[in-house]
Parts: sequence; C-alpha cells; structure tokens
Amino acid sequence: METESSSSIERALGLLELLLERPQGAELADLLSRLDISRSSLFVLLGTLKRLGYVEQSERRGRYRAGPRLLAWRSQASPLADLQTAFYQEAGAANLGETLALALPLNDEVILAAQVESSEQVRSVYPAGHRFKPESAAAQVLTPSPAAGVRRRGYAVVHDAQSVELALPICADGQTPNAALVMSAPAFRWRKAHLSGVLLRLREMAARLSYRQGALRYTPWLPTTQPTDIAQRPLDPKAIRAFLAAPWVARLACLRPDGAPHVVPVWQEWDGRHFFVAAWQGSLWATYVLANPNVSLSVDEPWPPLRRVLARGKAVPLQESDFPGGLAGLLERLRRRYLGAGGRLAQTTWQAFRITPATFTAWQGLPA
Repeated sequence: METESSSSIERALGLLELLLERPQGAELADLLSRLDISRSSLFVLLGTLKRLGYVEQSERRGRYRAGPRLLAWRSQASPLADLQTAFYQEAGAANLGETLALALPLNDEVILAAQVESSEQVRSVYPAGHRFKPESAAAQVLTPSPAAGVRRRGYAVVHDAQSVELALPICADGQTPNAALVMSAPAFRWRKAHLSGVLLRLREMAARLSYRQGALRYTPWLPTTQPTDIAQRPLDPKAIRAFLAAPWVARLACLRPDGAPHVVPVWQEWDGRHFFVAAWQGSLWATYVLANPNVSLSVDEPWPPLRRVLARGKAVPLQESDFPGGLAGLLERLRRRYLGAGGRLAQTTWQAFRITPATFTAWQGLPA
C-alpha cells in the first residue's frame, strides 16, 4: 500500500514538474508519453489537480497548463522563479529550432529546472525531473572545477550516437556559474558548421540571463581584474540584424504638443530597412506621433560589448496591408520575442507604426 501511495505521489509531482517546464501547455498525448501512467489514471489525476487549482485548461480539449496555485508555489522562490521566467522568455523567443533547457546544481547533482521543447517532429527532449549525468555538458559547466578546455572555450559540448548537448554557464555575479543554459539536438541534424552561429546566440542568451540576475558583465571563470575588450567599432549589417533580433527594448523619443520631449520604451522589429513598433490603446506617444511624426529611436545594451543603434526618421501609421502578416502578425512576433511562447498580450486595440530611418548609426564599445 505504501509503495502504491509513493508511486501516485511521484506521478503527481512528475506531472506538476512537466507543466512548470511548459508554460505554453501540454497536450494529453504529450503527458501520456512522458509519464508512466494509464490514460484513465491520468484523467483522474488531472481532474483532481484542476479542482484544486494546480492545473488549468482553457478549453475542454485544449492544452493543460500550470494553474494559479502551482504558479504561486514557484513565485514564492523568487530568485529561481525570476530565472525560470527569464529563461522561458528567452527560450520561447530564440527560434533556434532545438530544445533549450535550464539546469541547476542541487547538492551534488545537476537537475532540470525548465525546458522549452523543439517544434521539430523529431527532437531531443529531457524527461521531467531529469538528473544530468556527471559527464554531461551541463554537469561539466556546473562542476566547481571545470576542465581547462571548458574554461577556455566558455562552454561544454558532448556528442553521442543519438544527440548533441551544448551547455553554457549562467553567472549571477558575472564569473561563477550558478546555472547552465543547455541546448539538445538530435545527432543526425547536427553538423560542426552549426556550432559557430548557434554558439553566438546561446552565449548572448546566457549573458542576458546573467545580467537579469544582477551581473555587471559576462566573463565566466575570469577574475574581475581581467580587462574586457570594449574597443569602439561599427556593426556590420549582419551584426545589426542579430542584435536587433534579440529582445532588447527600444526607446522612442517624440515631441509633445507643447514642444517638450517625450521618451517611452517600446518593443521593436527591424526588417533590415524599417523599424516596426506598436502602441496599445491609450498610449500618449501614439497621439503625439500622429500629430508630429518626427521621432528618434535607440536600442542599446548596458554591458560589454555595449552595442547600440541610433535612428532618426518619421513614424508612419500603418494599415493591415502595409506590412507582413498585418497587425496580428506583428503583435504575435513581438509577443514571442519579448514574452516567450507562453506570454499573453492584453486584449485591447493596437496601432502599428513604421519608422524609416533618415539617419542610422550602429556600433559597439567605447572610444579608446
């Protein structure tokens, strides 16, 4: 009887962990494939957890999601909850095509704390409650004394016949790893040529996750006295596009009717020639811009390599046919970039604007 009760508890905890790993929700078929439980037992368990508020379902046959009482559990562990939230936003917007995970050290183990699965039909996925083996890339990054090669490269990578695992450190203090950003991909889809492009984007994600915990710079395992290269140089078009594709908030400056400046943070999308921004109903800056379309826009990161983009031009209000996917498409792209796959936007009226830069400068670093 005790064994049966323990198994029920393990299944319930496994289900809750799985739902916390998937803020976008999980289909019934996914739950059955990941949990060692019969269909009828799963329905009973889900029904009980829904009644208690730990699970919710927006539609009768829709996805199952973490309910308010389960989310309240996570919110009480503020540092971890903040890191998980930041991870879901970053991973949900990354569009790398492969599974991304957050790994944390716990006593002498490294555990799976969150996961956003690849959308590919064939994908590499970690089971709920996964413990990383000591030889895994995640464990290599989080060991107190990583190998010299891992320290030098700034990441660990492990290949086997089934999958490839790549892990980068997340450092709340900028130097000492307290978590790891992990990418897992099927081996047949991975080539060494993929490493450089994917590695740059993962490193930027790991750096942003570190900064969001309070790090002033991202230099894993390096002493604070080690100099950081912040020499000033321009950004080429490829670097500009990569920078603006990340979830950096832009600052839009416009003029009030009395001539006073008005600056507001906005979400932005850059297509290589234009910025697209959106204002919700009641935004004062949209009213100001309709009266005077002359605006300035800046996007910057406050830590090395200190990339920045400055643009000045006119903000033109758009109709549905004026840009790809119309307003709904723009809002969906912005939602995924800034909120991740599980984020939701307020149900309100939106107005989109296109800014074609008359002047445009982009660089990184500081003058010598």
